[in-house]
Amino acid sequence: MKGQFITVEGIEGVGKTTNIEFIQQRLLAAGKDVVVTREPGGTPLGEAIRGLLLDPEYTGMDSSCELQLMFAARAEHLARVIRPALDKGQWVLCDRFTDATYAYQGGGRGIDTGVIARLEELVQGDFRPDLTLLLDVPVEIGLARASERGKLDRFEQEKVEFFERVRQAYLGMTRQHATRYRIVDASQPLEQVQKQLEVVIQSVC
Repeated sequence: MKGQFITVEGIEGVGKTTNIEFIQQRLLAAGKDVVVTREPGGTPLGEAIRGLLLDPEYTGMDSSCELQLMFAARAEHLARVIRPALDKGQWVLCDRFTDATYAYQGGGRGIDTGVIARLEELVQGDFRPDLTLLLDVPVEIGLARASERGKLDRFEQEKVEFFERVRQAYLGMTRQHATRYRIVDASQPLEQVQKQLEVVIQSVC
């Protein structure tokens, strides 16, 4: 039996790392064989590309270059990690996927979503997540949390307006893909956030 592909999305500071660990534990408790991965990254090549994308030294990177690097890493990730795991019946839990590209490069950078869709088709065909969890917080809360982590990466250094566009792009996708998305209010205390996640995970296990 093929596994399930679950993605977790959201702007900076929504608590993805902490809550992905929680989701992983709940899936393991339900008897699922879970692979946890991330984008950009997930493979040696993908992690090398991630380093380029997040390095503040490359602030000002051409948006088309950024977009194509994202999909180059994704192609390798799908071929080496995601598809093989799903074919073995494992559940894949991924920190961001193509929806992040629509949000950051489409919403944030202003790249035509038709261009993104063509790359999505080239790299993925009709492959899409089974479930996407959007951890949502107001931008000012997310950025305040992110700033507490220390040195900011290339994306974290963007202006508030950039993240407002990213967040609105995400919220637009929840309406466009309502059957796949679940919105989690991540502005609440962690215990309340994880209660919301518990309900969603129970519904798919």
